[in-house]
Amino acid sequence: MLPSITGQYLARYQRLGDAGDPAAALLPVTGAQRRFLLVRALDPAGRADIVPMFFAFPRGTVDPARLRAAAGHLAARHPVLRSQPCVVRGTPVLRPQPAEVPLEHVARAPGESAEDALRRTLADWAAQGPPLRLFLAAGGAGGAAHEGARDASRNAPHDATRADEELLAVVLDHTACDGQSLARIVEELGAAYRDRLGPDDLSPAEAAAELAAYRDAVLRQLDAEDRAASPRALAYWGDRLRTAHEQAPLPRKRSISDELPSGAAESRIPSPAGGVPFPALLDACRAAAGALFGTGPVSPIGYPWGGRPAGAEPVLGCFLNTVVFPADTGAATAPEITATDWWDDLDRADTPFDEVVRAARAGGSAWSGRLDGLLTVDDSRHRTPLALGATPGREVHIGGRQVRAPFAVSATQGPELHLRMVWDRTVLDDAAAEDAFAALRGALPAEAPAH
Repeated sequence: MLPSITGQYLARYQRLGDAGDPAAALLPVTGAQRRFLLVRALDPAGRADIVPMFFAFPRGTVDPARLRAAAGHLAARHPVLRSQPCVVRGTPVLRPQPAEVPLEHVARAPGESAEDALRRTLADWAAQGPPLRLFLAAGGAGGAAHEGARDASRNAPHDATRADEELLAVVLDHTACDGQSLARIVEELGAAYRDRLGPDDLSPAEAAAELAAYRDAVLRQLDAEDRAASPRALAYWGDRLRTAHEQAPLPRKRSISDELPSGAAESRIPSPAGGVPFPALLDACRAAAGALFGTGPVSPIGYPWGGRPAGAEPVLGCFLNTVVFPADTGAATAPEITATDWWDDLDRADTPFDEVVRAARAGGSAWSGRLDGLLTVDDSRHRTPLALGATPGREVHIGGRQVRAPFAVSATQGPELHLRMVWDRTVLDDAAAEDAFAALRGALPAEAPAH
């Protein structure tokens, strides 16, 4: 039997250290990080997946030097926030760099809003560079570009920055974090700013301990992933995904226009005390896939799930795997069947994504590994806005940015369920996507007016 993909990776990584050369200082990557690096390598433009957060503050609140120092303190403490992904002798690794976090003042073009200026700037994100970067733009009303952003999300409110505000973007490469890490990053950044900490406030001994903890956590994660790629788990995924095949066409080349690369729609619906069950959200994504690609196909939908191995420190960068849900859009599926299948999937949720793809293909699937859609779930009660000193920011959403999947659904649980769907306009047209959102919304209980 061939060794697992993770086992092969571990062997190659260990050989880098055994060589006694500078490569021994390189850090390993998890299966989740491997997936993002593979997606980047397959992208013709070499684009990185990024995770931005946007906060509006009263103008003059942000002290740029103090904020850079605070972000540098985070990068010094967390190795993944100062490490550059690279490939050494065919092995994906992270190369630690100095703890320097850039802060760019983004100038607005004539008639451009702060939101439009940041959207334009992030579209040019260079994959080579620090994984944590800061951008600051002055607020104010824009012109046609701003209205275009509203049209792109015409079912969603556009939370514009006021003229007396400035808009701060805290942006991370997705290889450095997942959505569950964002609350911690915001909290620690605010604390470092409050306490006026910088990179030099972390002693060399503390930095070495953080580096050792990160390496240990990732190696423990990789060991768990290697065990999770057992013959029994791979046989399960091979059978589970045997009929799955991506249905979305490949992205078209974008025409030269001022149209934003993605559209969006959103709605808020009443939520039960315990929140909407995750299997119900999977079935809603199944309904959206059926509306988009026709009933009958089995469409692969990805969602993040997993946990940290026992004994590992809670380091940033050791995050959740992408699990694949085969959304059968044929005959209606009873909710209890979806729930049972989902629980069975969770028993094998640690099997790395690339192992799952290989198992599916070995089981007879023609699936390439591309996903037709993504689902993420958050809890608004666990998210607080960034505070700089005594001033809390106002979190702002900026839509119209590039989306990696044909469509992506985010569900924020709270007193209401905030349901949002974005789509890639080079793959889906707006009318079809809006019909799919209606199907998604209609598959969930309790009608409520859209906001």
